[in-house]
Amino acid sequence: MKKDNRLLVMITVSMFVTIGVVISPILRFEGFAPTAHFVNVVCSVFLGPWYSLLNAILTAIIRMSFMGIPPLAITGQVFGAVLSGIFYRKSKGNLLCPVIGEILGTGVIGALVSYPVMKLFYGTGDITWFYYLPSFIIATIIGGSLAFIFLKTLQKSKVLYSIQKKLGVNVYDKSKKTSNK
Repeated sequence: MKKDNRLLVMITVSMFVTIGVVISPILRFEGFAPTAHFVNVVCSVFLGPWYSLLNAILTAIIRMSFMGIPPLAITGQVFGAVLSGIFYRKSKGNLLCPVIGEILGTGVIGALVSYPVMKLFYGTGDITWFYYLPSFIIATIIGGSLAFIFLKTLQKSKVLYSIQKKLGVNVYDKSKKTSNK
């Protein structure tokens, strides 16, 4: 990342945190927040895994502090944020890969990690390790699918390439492609 782009990157992270906090009550039920996964995937593609992780942590802390959301806000965001960015980079720009990273990171890993965290904080007695899997997987599929459609639209119009180039992040040939229609 270029040194002169730091301010633009920090503003962009702040924008993602704000969007994540503001739209999180939409379609949100306990353990089910597809809008958070939408923001994770888009942030990962725009800025990469580490800024996406920063976004997820900040968004989760704000949601927990001001909205009374349990620690599921953290376990349900951070793993998917990192994996979606890593999968996007490893695939060299394939837009399906960050969605898969979000599903695996949050839908599976985050769901499994949520059990001991919730047990520690709330002492919930009758839940099992797999209690959060269905809702986390469904939420990540919904949020990831919406993010995929959004990013594909940006890619076809060459806006994705332009955004990535201005932010100074890795730009892949796939983000320069347009549709052949």
